[in-house]
Amino acid sequence: MLVSERLAYLAKEQPSKIITSFKGRETSYEDLFEQAKRLAGYFQSKGYEQEDIIAVYLINSDYFLTCYYACQLGGFTILPINTKLTAPEVDYIVTHSEAKAFIYDARLKNILNDLPETMDSFEDVLCLGQEDTLLRVLNDENLSFNEVKVDANTTTVIFYTSGTTGKPKGVMLSAANVRATAKLYVEALELNSTDRMQIVAPLFHCAASHVFSIPVIYAGGTVVIEEGFSPEQTMDTLEQEKITVFFGVPAMYSILLNSSKMETLDLSNLRLFTYGAAPMPFELIRKVKSLFPEVKVQNIYGQTENSPAATTLKDHYALDKVGSVGEPVPGTQVQVVDEHGIPLSPRQVGEIVVKGPQVMKGYLKNEEATRQAIREGWLYTGDLGSMDEDGLLYIVDRKKDMIIRGGENVYPIEVEEVLYEIPEVLEAAVIGIPHKVYGEVPKAFVVLKEGQELTAEDVWNKCSKSLAKYKLPVEVEFIDSLPRNASGKVLKTTLRN
Repeated sequence: MLVSERLAYLAKEQPSKIITSFKGRETSYEDLFEQAKRLAGYFQSKGYEQEDIIAVYLINSDYFLTCYYACQLGGFTILPINTKLTAPEVDYIVTHSEAKAFIYDARLKNILNDLPETMDSFEDVLCLGQEDTLLRVLNDENLSFNEVKVDANTTTVIFYTSGTTGKPKGVMLSAANVRATAKLYVEALELNSTDRMQIVAPLFHCAASHVFSIPVIYAGGTVVIEEGFSPEQTMDTLEQEKITVFFGVPAMYSILLNSSKMETLDLSNLRLFTYGAAPMPFELIRKVKSLFPEVKVQNIYGQTENSPAATTLKDHYALDKVGSVGEPVPGTQVQVVDEHGIPLSPRQVGEIVVKGPQVMKGYLKNEEATRQAIREGWLYTGDLGSMDEDGLLYIVDRKKDMIIRGGENVYPIEVEEVLYEIPEVLEAAVIGIPHKVYGEVPKAFVVLKEGQELTAEDVWNKCSKSLAKYKLPVEVEFIDSLPRNASGKVLKTTLRN
């Protein structure tokens, strides 16, 4: 079943089961299905056709998923927009995509006020909050939905990549891509109808939506949504909502585990901690396993271009294979290849390539970039990595982030792992900076834990015990926090600037 068909099926099989919980508001499978049909029917009444693009600019709430499923039901293309973008960035995305309709949260109106011409170009604009035109549509029982047969190859979602190099690209995902991702994560995460998944990451990002929300719903479970990550609120929700599965980036875990409150919570329902966006340092994993020995820990690796689903490191490897992102998810092939696309032997570093039913259709209006990214069915990720003898994948770094110091390759992630072993360090990131003799050398940005002190010399001395001299940071800069994008990844472009 496509995810829209699965929702229709579950709305009949378990109509009163809670599908979403948001700020105490619980919605049943039947009610969300009916609301999604009304919104899809509204766009049908306006004459919209399949693959017409509907931009969604919403802060996390249950209504995001209602909009998502409305597009799936009608065969329209949903375009989630990052709510942290500036007005020019939003303008580029909606202009480039030629979106016909726009659904937005009233709290974001200040950004949209800078785009009067763009806003006037939409055929339909629906607002959540203030005018509440979106809610009026969702609750209008006079709207009828004409069921349509959505082709599996229909583009049902477009995510624009973060654009760390050049303009962001629109990743086109088909109904088949979304279905494949939902099914493989149901299997990889062992999801079932009793699961209660806590979402604190932004739903406009593919991880929160496609790795967790949609698969949990596909399995018949419940999605507990928060507007964002707030340590106190997140811990309260973990306990009060009897969460079974939690997803966060390593920085979130670092913050939570540095709170004494975590040790007092009743998390007897919790069965799985998942993480992604970056490797989890050994000390952090060890602390999670020590505090919650009955809870499994699982890493997820993927990209927007593969929906995102490539590999997963399951709990039995959590401490033995630290730094690995695991083995391919079900139905997926992963290889490490050289510059000619030839697979490399274990421990050799090359580009990671992925093949499977979740690999994107391509980039919107960018055939050349699509040809470069997808070759003979393989998605070239731009990530550098290696396989070990057991077939587990290790991320070395992004190709563009690798530092070449006097002919020696320095992988920032290797230096960062050592920095994270320093007890006083909360977060760290390493980039390359220009050098007259060596071309470029490593520089470390370090965030200290509250109340801790450390000097650059301290950092250098501690690193020198674990790293070859050419890998040592030449400069250390202490900052209050690392710049991150909405998915939690460190913005090294910002650090370089």
